[in-house]
Amino acid sequence: MWRPPGADECFERVGVGDRPALLFRLLVAQRCLPFGRSAILGRFVLTLGSRVRPATRRPIIKAAASDQQKLLVLQKIDTEIAQLTHRKATLPERAQIAQQLAVRKQLLEDYTEVETRVSDLERAQTKAEADLAPVKERKLRDQQRVDDGSVSDPKALRGLIDEIEHLTRRIGDLEDAQLEVMEELEEASARFEAIKNRRGELETGIRALMATRDSEFAALDSQLQHAGAKRETVVEKLPAALVTYYERMRDKHSGLGAAELVERRCTGCRLDLNAADLRTIAASAPDDVVLCEECGRILVRTESSGL
Repeated sequence: MWRPPGADECFERVGVGDRPALLFRLLVAQRCLPFGRSAILGRFVLTLGSRVRPATRRPIIKAAASDQQKLLVLQKIDTEIAQLTHRKATLPERAQIAQQLAVRKQLLEDYTEVETRVSDLERAQTKAEADLAPVKERKLRDQQRVDDGSVSDPKALRGLIDEIEHLTRRIGDLEDAQLEVMEELEEASARFEAIKNRRGELETGIRALMATRDSEFAALDSQLQHAGAKRETVVEKLPAALVTYYERMRDKHSGLGAAELVERRCTGCRLDLNAADLRTIAASAPDDVVLCEECGRILVRTESSGL
């Protein structure tokens, strides 16, 4: 890349890693930049500076290298706790129970509707029987009077026979209505029994799913309790400031606050670090808490880092 005359000497005195505007001012202040050529070299400095990667972040806090490596143990436990919590929230039995309860809700509505229908038809059948009985009794009495010859008056006999014919038609109408009610009642009763049986089977299945869910909950709760105890043991051995900073990083980066640097790659974002960042990290003191320039997580150096 072309450099204006005198640029190399100025860069050696100032350094190209600084911000472009500051570099330009320093060049002028140190009399490295002739007045007449300031615009040309200024544009060159700004262009060069825009291509320079920002310097690696300075350590926010310090912690012993052994404590930093314990963060990986803590992170592993926190990842386990997050996975267990997720498993508990997404157990397939929970979705199945919710689905079956929705089916049961609709079934109970049908159950109540059909049960009411059966009850209404039973009352209608009882009323039909009550309406039919006195008509039959009256017809029977009239027929007996006709048969035994106790009515001798022709006009009265004619009236009695007409009444018997009317009662016969009335009995036929009542029996038809009674038969219709009986058929509807039989159909409704059959449907009610089917819904009742279906309800029983469904509720048995729901109880079985709930038992399985509760068993899974108990197992997961036991694992969560064990993981929580392990976490407390690790946290007690770490500096409070380091734990606080780690928790901030975890909240900021979806539960993953610390990652190991393995073979020059951050295991948090799975990206390789560039040579400049690796040199800066390698030159950092062992107790410097360094961050990944790509994802911002705490970057823990180990023997596998490849520095």
